Amino acid sequence: MLIINDKIIIDRTWLSFTTARSSGPGGQNVNKVNSMVQLRFDLAACPTLTQTAKARLRKLAAPYLLDNGQILISSQETRSQHENRELCLNKLAELIKKALIRPKVRKATRPTLSSQKKRLESKAKRSATKAGRQNKPALE
Repeated sequence: MLIINDKIIIDRTWLSFTTARSSGPGGQNVNKVNSMVQLRFDLAACPTLTQTAKARLRKLAAPYLLDNGQILISSQETRSQHENRELCLNKLAELIKKALIRPKVRKATRPTLSSQKKRLESKAKRSATKAGRQNKPALE
């Protein structure tokens, strides 16, 4: 089980792990041991997430999203298969936690009177500065 918070628990039936030989450090061991771990999470079939959370998760996990609606997260950061597996689970848990947070709705506000005055004063000052740069014909 992957525990996200006290209300949401992802069952292992929605997760599948595959291993492969990883590139990177490991010396001769890298050619013998499957230390890279790939985690597939079946987002469409998971009943514990709401539709809005799934929609936000699709946006957040767009780089990891496959055509069939699954999320593919891989890790080959360490030489240990077990540690890479934990890293994949942590990445997925963080994505799901971010997807559960509802974005704040922006409330339209009016600018304050003082900010309006400051803006108009700075515009007038800038206009005067530019007007002073112009070549004015000499009066004879």
